[in-house]
Amino acid sequence: MGGPRGGAANRRRPAPLRARFARNRLAMAGVLIVLLFLLFCFVGPLLHSTDQTHTDLTQVNLPPSSAHWLGTDAVGHDQLGRLMYGGQVSLLVGLAAGVLATVIGTLWGAVAGYAGGWVDAVMMRVVDAGIAIPALFILLVVSAITTPGTAGLIVILGLVSWLVPSRLVRAETLTLKNRDYVLTLRATGGTHGRAIRRHILPNSVSTIVVAATFQIADAILLVAYVSYLGLGVQPPKTDWGGMLSAGLTAAYSGRWWLIVPPGLAIILVVCAFNAIGDGLRDAFDVKGRG
Repeated sequence: MGGPRGGAANRRRPAPLRARFARNRLAMAGVLIVLLFLLFCFVGPLLHSTDQTHTDLTQVNLPPSSAHWLGTDAVGHDQLGRLMYGGQVSLLVGLAAGVLATVIGTLWGAVAGYAGGWVDAVMMRVVDAGIAIPALFILLVVSAITTPGTAGLIVILGLVSWLVPSRLVRAETLTLKNRDYVLTLRATGGTHGRAIRRHILPNSVSTIVVAATFQIADAILLVAYVSYLGLGVQPPKTDWGGMLSAGLTAAYSGRWWLIVPPGLAIILVVCAFNAIGDGLRDAFDVKGRG
């Protein structure tokens, strides 16, 4: 009798996080796509070396061929190499800005939710005011005033994208700060900072990780928007949005290779990160699972 009951109990125990995530085929496909693009953008240039700094007017607007698999652009740059080069900027800015936004939002939301009272009210009114202003509008204004490089874009995107994560973490903090382990720590003389570091943030990790994946996808899109309007990184650097902007008029002349590859790259990477975020959210949510 004891054996079957133990077996049933084991079957009712939730599967490990990694196993639950791995069962989500769409999320795993997203991971594969992201890994392939990371290899393509950062390892690819080592295997397919091209000059993305100097122009070559003898190789302008060539269609795809064995010499240039994705053709060349209006100044003679190899488009395949350009796609790798631009992907480095898009992925680096997206990943770094998404992480920065999540870190800022996590700290802001945790402090607001834990402090409560007027501190929470003031901090969240700042968040509400920020959300009321479109992030793209702020980016356009800042980009028009200054000429941001890669580091500048990361900082700017991080500073305009932390608002949503802060609300998510605050909501999680409000439910955690009254748990027994937090109250016990406070009763034994633990500081507010220790309570946040030891209990609030570790127990909010699911919310933080899921928010980070969506923030990375949003950051990649924002970079593409700004660069498409000509306000992103400046030549000779580029990113996928800048490639779209440069190839838009050429597309009307039938030079599809200047716009289709970067457009597909943006779509695939953004969808991949969103799929990963959905998969992580489902994997962390074990309520009602058997």
